[in-house]
Amino acid sequence: MADGPSVTVDNGVVKFFFATGKADLASGADKALADVVAGVQAGKKAMISGFVDSSGNAAQNDELAKQRAFAVRDQLKALGVAEDKIELKKPENVDAGAGGQARRVEVSLV
Repeated sequence: MADGPSVTVDNGVVKFFFATGKADLASGADKALADVVAGVQAGKKAMISGFVDSSGNAAQNDELAKQRAFAVRDQLKALGVAEDKIELKKPENVDAGAGGQARRVEVSLV
């Protein structure tokens, strides 16, 4: 997997992957979030969950996870989602063996 940002949609969950040390969203974010925006307009909430791997400095990882979650939140707001319809979940640690897959933010409807 290249070490650049990417976005996928898997069973209705939008997964943003990030380059090492970065919080930049991949191109295609708006398209990937379209179903989430529609779901919020239909009365649901968007849940943003951040994930970090256990390698490196834990405090820096947590801060980076927060910046990545905020980047996704800001994108949702730019697409017209009200802030009170967005929930941020505390970042979760995942095994460093997951590689770049650990550096992600997932958005789902609740």
